[in-house]
Amino acid sequence: MSPFKSSTGLYENFAGFLCYLLAFVGGVAFLALERRSRFVLFHALQSVMLFGGLMLAHALSGFLPVIGVVVNLLLTALGVTLWVVMMLAALQGKWLKLPWLGDLAEKQLQRM
Repeated sequence: MSPFKSSTGLYENFAGFLCYLLAFVGGVAFLALERRSRFVLFHALQSVMLFGGLMLAHALSGFLPVIGVVVNLLLTALGVTLWVVMMLAALQGKWLKLPWLGDLAEKQLQRM
């Protein structure tokens, strides 16, 4: 566990883990609650973008005939894989940046 605590009173890596464990809702909650930890805010932003994008992609793939089922299966597999990888990375205290989303999250942190 990280020796540093976030403004929520939780250890930073555990708070980052919760951002992904609770998916979109966890990210939004920590964006609203966290005031100090850039680590937690980064993972909260990345979680919101990742799972929000996956939700949008799932919704849009519903409009595709026949191939939409295959796209949904691939999106589900991708989502579960990223969910587990990101939870483990945050729990280990790593700043694992996803392509594009990690850069966007960092840019948003610089504006905060």
